[in-house]
Amino acid sequence: MPVSARTKAVLPWSICPAVPAMMWRTFFLIVALGLLSAQEIKEEPTFRIGVSDVRVDVQVTDGVKPVTMLGKDDFVLRDEGQPQRLAYFGRESEPLTLILLLDVSGSMRPQLDQVANTARESLKSLMPGDHVAIMGFARRSAVQLEFNDNHAEVARQLRSAVNGADLGSGTLINAAVVDAAAYMAKSAPATGRRAILVITDNLSINYKVDDEAVIRALDASDTVLNSIVFGRGIRPAPAASGRYRNPDLTPADVFHLAEATGGNAVKSDNAELSFREMIEKIRTRYTLAYHAPVASSGSFRKIEVALAPVAQRLYPNAEVHARNGYLVK
Repeated sequence: MPVSARTKAVLPWSICPAVPAMMWRTFFLIVALGLLSAQEIKEEPTFRIGVSDVRVDVQVTDGVKPVTMLGKDDFVLRDEGQPQRLAYFGRESEPLTLILLLDVSGSMRPQLDQVANTARESLKSLMPGDHVAIMGFARRSAVQLEFNDNHAEVARQLRSAVNGADLGSGTLINAAVVDAAAYMAKSAPATGRRAILVITDNLSINYKVDDEAVIRALDASDTVLNSIVFGRGIRPAPAASGRYRNPDLTPADVFHLAEATGGNAVKSDNAELSFREMIEKIRTRYTLAYHAPVASSGSFRKIEVALAPVAQRLYPNAEVHARNGYLVK
């Protein structure tokens, strides 16, 4: 089909007939590919976590401050001592699903009032698309606000949850965490990171729900546990050698639960400050994933996460927080 005079006026080979049309087309193809490559360089690579991958939620702190600018090559991850190639790396862009698990027993009322007072300001470190639910517990637990990405509404409902909960007398922390993990597994969005923040005085005797059962529930729901401990609550001392301890009645230890799942547990006398800082820490974490090695179902495999040598030199005092292993499904 003949080319119109108007079309000829804008074709480069009509402007410079000494250069063959094929060479002009090749030139523009090279330019287009170059522009595409430049665009791809600016974008971070995208990975997808498969059903057979092991996901590890990681936080790096330098003193009390989180280290936020690390990349995929700054981590070394080992499974049973063997280095693993990361199939996925994500950081703050990962959406967060968070359960605020509130100890509403009578001794916690003053601290929860302070948390509610600062909730709107503290939740500002969350990002659009982050979902938050509220659960209360004492002798039993209950969901008081379903997962919600309206953070102002979450802050408002926190006050109602603190003042309106009637969940019996007593404090069963481990049972409440198991309930929260089950709710997370059932109702949380399929993508992103998952965390539970327990606010308690850690004064509890757990009946027939030991720490290992709680850790298994958190692992199954792919959830990291964090805690703020107020009041007289401290980390329980280990049982003395040779001293009998009833396995059906164990003291609460949210510090152990946090360490085992890669979270943080802090003892605090300042509810407003600690709540704001903990929300920020939970938000600024990394997600690593690798293809699961072949292993027997039900076996426990140990995980170790460390900084690569270059990152270690940049942050010599940094601490890495990650779960210590997983059960093979």
